[in-house]
Amino acid sequence: MTATLKHASDNALLAPPAPLRAQPRSPRSSILLRLSVPVLILLAWALGSASGTLPANVLAPPWAVFDSAWSLARSGVLWHHLSLSLTRAGLGLLLGGGFGLALGILAGLSRLVEELVDPTMQMIRAVPFLALIPLLIVWFGIGESSKILLIAAGAAKPMYLNAYGGVRNVDPRIIEAARIFGLTRWRLIVEIYFPAALPSLMVGLRLSTTMALLALIGVEVINTTQGIGFLMLQAQEYFKTEILIVCVVIYALFGLATDLVVRVLERVLMPWRAAARK
Repeated sequence: MTATLKHASDNALLAPPAPLRAQPRSPRSSILLRLSVPVLILLAWALGSASGTLPANVLAPPWAVFDSAWSLARSGVLWHHLSLSLTRAGLGLLLGGGFGLALGILAGLSRLVEELVDPTMQMIRAVPFLALIPLLIVWFGIGESSKILLIAAGAAKPMYLNAYGGVRNVDPRIIEAARIFGLTRWRLIVEIYFPAALPSLMVGLRLSTTMALLALIGVEVINTTQGIGFLMLQAQEYFKTEILIVCVVIYALFGLATDLVVRVLERVLMPWRAAARK
């Protein structure tokens, strides 16, 4: 009996520990946790401004920022510049992301396309997209075309890399089994490659939206007369720190909104992930 207990105890020590599973939180608790850090930052900002620790000429108090945002929104100036920035970012992301997605999938599926395209894309990947601004201005002028193309150039690279890697990393044993069952080339792409590559594609979409936002800031700050970036330049010229903060917050909300859209897409396109978490 003692030997049996000792043997069981030794086996228990050798066995791997059970994985720790976090207790699922309610949606309300999750939202409160996500809001806690921004609220604390806002409180610290307000206390620092009220006590004089943060001078108004260095960092405008939050109430002055809210007042400026309300005045810009009520006058229509904010919505005019915001609509132009959203249009540029959306068109550039659609153009560059779609191009990178198609090219990455083709390069991942075809050895010939990979040999033709991938070396060039790897070289382009090393070129900062802001370095293309003078060249695009020479080719397309200072109109909207050069701005949208620069945003597209920034969005295309991460989408291409993740689409190519996602398709190439599909388990070849799954492909071989699907071919044994008689799946056609098109059904292989739709039913095997695409679902298996979806996690990489979602990462590529998230990175593409980030790069599109960075490119948007670059083109609007360097060469434009309309948009949120132009509003920032005007505020900088007249030392309006409250308007500068409004513009920075708008760019941050851009990033938050695109991340939420990608999360919703992940839940719709990959429902098995939510089921696995539960």
